[in-house]
Amino acid sequence: MAVPDGNIGVAFTYNEPLIGYEFIKDSALLIRKAGLMNVLVTNGYINKEPLLMLLPLIDAINVDIKGYSARTYNMVRGTLEPVKLFIETAKKFCHVEVTTLVVPNENENEVEDIVKWLAELDKSIPYHLSRFIPRYKYSDDAPTPSEIMYRLYDIARTYLDNVYLGNM
Repeated sequence: MAVPDGNIGVAFTYNEPLIGYEFIKDSALLIRKAGLMNVLVTNGYINKEPLLMLLPLIDAINVDIKGYSARTYNMVRGTLEPVKLFIETAKKFCHVEVTTLVVPNENENEVEDIVKWLAELDKSIPYHLSRFIPRYKYSDDAPTPSEIMYRLYDIARTYLDNVYLGNM
């Protein structure tokens, strides 16, 4: 076990960990019994009943919100409302942070709506703006210009207390 080396817990991340809900729930219970912490990085898609069974085992969550419109969520084959409900519910149980990958000409104009909504929930929610870097099937697109990231950072800071830039 890595505890003697300073490990404080396990983060369930990459791909979408909630696809393996039963694994996450069973593992999180064992991790908690070992006195360690559980962190979940997710897109926030899970039905309410299993979410409520899982949340008492989770110490912190980072939720990826793709945008704030049906157009953006249609592009990724999802819907916004379940993600908003996930964030609202999780906030009652554990520490929640939110991340948006800013893709040029796709969702940058939705960031202000996201941060306004988050501020209504809690101005202290940490919000991460991640710069898009071209990879795999999106390799023809350019990275999000730094100027856009700094402009969105300034907008987000007018609503939220804890805003961070990533992939800069």
